[in-house]
Amino acid sequence: MPRPIEALIHTEALTHNLARARAAVPDARVWAVVKANAYGHGIARVFEALRGADGFALLDLAEAQLLRELGWRGPILLLEGVFEPRDLELCSRLNLWHTVHCGAQVDWLAMHKTHQPHRVFLKMNSGMNRLGFKPAAFRAAWARLDALPQVDEISLMTHFSDADGGRGIAAQVRAFSDATHDLPGERSLSNSAATLRHAADAAVRADWVRAGIMLYGSAPDFPAHDIAHWALRPTMTLSARLIATQSLQPGDTVGYGSAFTADAPMRIGVAACGYADGYPRHAPSGTPVLVDGVPTRLLGRVSMDMVTVDLSALPQAGAGSEVTLWGRGPAGAALPIDAVAHAAGTVGYELMCGLAARVPVRVDAG
Repeated sequence: MPRPIEALIHTEALTHNLARARAAVPDARVWAVVKANAYGHGIARVFEALRGADGFALLDLAEAQLLRELGWRGPILLLEGVFEPRDLELCSRLNLWHTVHCGAQVDWLAMHKTHQPHRVFLKMNSGMNRLGFKPAAFRAAWARLDALPQVDEISLMTHFSDADGGRGIAAQVRAFSDATHDLPGERSLSNSAATLRHAADAAVRADWVRAGIMLYGSAPDFPAHDIAHWALRPTMTLSARLIATQSLQPGDTVGYGSAFTADAPMRIGVAACGYADGYPRHAPSGTPVLVDGVPTRLLGRVSMDMVTVDLSALPQAGAGSEVTLWGRGPAGAALPIDAVAHAAGTVGYELMCGLAARVPVRVDAG
């Protein structure tokens, strides 16, 4: 039989989470962000569930081509734009909208031969300091683009660094507004965190929001808020089975480095999941896990192919018992991916994007 581990993609939850994004911004349009192969879920697996979006946003030309092959005829936005001049040929052929964030991309457009002018999103660096033109240089970049016959409509975009935290977005909104107030074109400012936390402000929700992590059942501002607070649903479950049990006596240790020592007689279970499956290697003892839907904890170090879990409260558990590493457990139980990620010192994004290729994936359309 196959090794007892699988990931389950919940498509009805994806559709629900997209509806939550729409409800937050009823007068704006929604990009469904499907970069990184739909945050590890698989673009082909999520496409039907998310095709109610107004457009798809991503980074990779191959992923954009896949969306066209799946039948999407609406807008597709390249969030980082093109990486070399010949990429513009594919943009023309596939009718891709693309971000312009540096002078070289403007130069490439100026040299590009096309019969169909391009729709571009001019990006401002309003304080994130990754991509984009700083406010003082933004208008000159806009003027260069506006003068090009290769360019049709110019939309305006920025990205928030602190929409999920206490520092907030006011300074970036002000910088963006001051530099663009009299420029034409649609605007896009909000990621998931801004969509959920700040979109009551019309200037923040603007014309387009970019719904990313919220679509996949992770709270962008965890642990301040969890997905229940935002009425989101988990879209990925990683589950395995117990393949063995052990009985420990006081002083017995577990796993590499003897990282856990029993202080009383106890039972532990060994589950068929490890860091080679995408489970976080640095998840410590105490990381939450479900066995047969009952909350328990990880014990000892995560190995390449196995984890060990506490069965002290589960006298009936044994080989074959279901282990929920994150997502939905049996009988309505749930383990939010954010809780696992937080215990491991990371974020839910990394766990879902890090699902290993060796893990079988099944789509649950119910």
